[in-house]
Amino acid sequence: MKPLGVARRLLRVVPDYAKIAWWGLVRPNVGRERPLVVCQGVILRGDLDAPEDLDVLLSVRSDLRGWELPGGNPDPGEPPHDTLCREVREETGLRVAVDAYVGDYVRTGFRPHTARVYRCHVLEGTPTPSSETPVVRWFPVGELPTTLFPWYRAPLADALAGFDAPVVREEVQGWREVLAGARIDVRMRLSGDTAGSGTADD
Repeated sequence: MKPLGVARRLLRVVPDYAKIAWWGLVRPNVGRERPLVVCQGVILRGDLDAPEDLDVLLSVRSDLRGWELPGGNPDPGEPPHDTLCREVREETGLRVAVDAYVGDYVRTGFRPHTARVYRCHVLEGTPTPSSETPVVRWFPVGELPTTLFPWYRAPLADALAGFDAPVVREEVQGWREVLAGARIDVRMRLSGDTAGSGTADD
């Protein structure tokens, strides 16, 4: 990436981090009537019985740069399955079907929320970036990028484990996790979103 492009990306750090600090530190304590829920999908292609040939779809958001699971927040009264399918379609261009409810990841500390995670497969479409997620890509499950945000590793592992019932995990998002996320974000900005992700395949 050209130096000017890198400089522009780094200049976006100030407004992006101000926005993230607002919804991570301030907003949870003012005016929120119901707990925050985020519906996310572990979208797989391939055979679960042959994990060496299995790929997972990851995306990069426009504000905090790093690989993550696609998904988003429900509209009022919207069922979680519908939220997931709508958000995935908006962010990646894919129409997906839900195969299993993986579990709830109840996170306290920075931006308290519950991540409700589902395992999915693609019905139709080609991965297509959006304004919200400008980078979308398949990765072999055995070669996940080092710039995957660390809080997505447990949901991915649980989705692949195929448990008989959904899991419930409690996690604390403290300063260690915040700094880890910031380091990944800066690496991604400096590299033009290629850091830690090997060779592009799609």
